[in-house]
Amino acid sequence: MQFILYVSQLMIPFLIFYIVALGLLSRVPVYDSFIRGAREGIRTVVRIVPTLIGLMIATGVLRASGLLDFLGAWIGHFTQQLHFPGALVPLTILRMFSSSAATGLLLDLYREYGTDSSIGLSASLMMCCTETIFYTMSIYFMTANIKKTRHTLCGALLATAAGIAASIFLAGQM
Repeated sequence: MQFILYVSQLMIPFLIFYIVALGLLSRVPVYDSFIRGAREGIRTVVRIVPTLIGLMIATGVLRASGLLDFLGAWIGHFTQQLHFPGALVPLTILRMFSSSAATGLLLDLYREYGTDSSIGLSASLMMCCTETIFYTMSIYFMTANIKKTRHTLCGALLATAAGIAASIFLAGQM
């Protein structure tokens, strides 16, 4: 175990040293390349910030308004017949938009039902098996200047549905 800890502590310094050494051997101006990359990174962050702020405000409004709880209760009546607990509906909706807001809901579910309950296990697995679809699409496509997303949303929603079904199945809900 000590060996693994020792190796893991050395990986980052070794990787940095390797990149710098490879750049020097290849006669690449390493520092200039680093500065150029950092400058591009800052530009990307500046372009992304408005989208991030919009998504954070939208998820905050959804959660604070009570609309998410209303939708969860309303949709939960239908999902109970599919062995999908109504308590997980708000988490499912919010997870597609914001990971941090979904984590807040996850902690609320843990407090209410417990971490080892079937709802707690399903929620934990759901957080691992799904992605923040709209956040990821907006950030990546905006950064790459992609205007036509083609079938990305359909594929992402299908993958999310598969992840949710797997989490419910693995937690023993079905």
